[in-house]
Amino acid sequence: MEVRIGVRNVAREVAFESDSTPQQVRSAVTEAMSNGSPLIELEDDKGRTVLVPTAALAYVEIGAQEKGRVGFGTR
Repeated sequence: MEVRIGVRNVAREVAFESDSTPQQVRSAVTEAMSNGSPLIELEDDKGRTVLVPTAALAYVEIGAQEKGRVGFGTR
């Protein structure tokens, strides 16, 4: 699932693929915002941690669970 995060006063957004469900991402963002946490902590599909300051958060876009594949390869 693709997650895109907009940061205030930054031209590019933070975009990454995550194995988390949309509900897990939504609850992590909501919890960090409501608890006054200084950072939102999410994990991408490669196990890397993505930290975004809550004070600089502009938006969070949570993509579809399964993305369509293009090409001739099979899985």
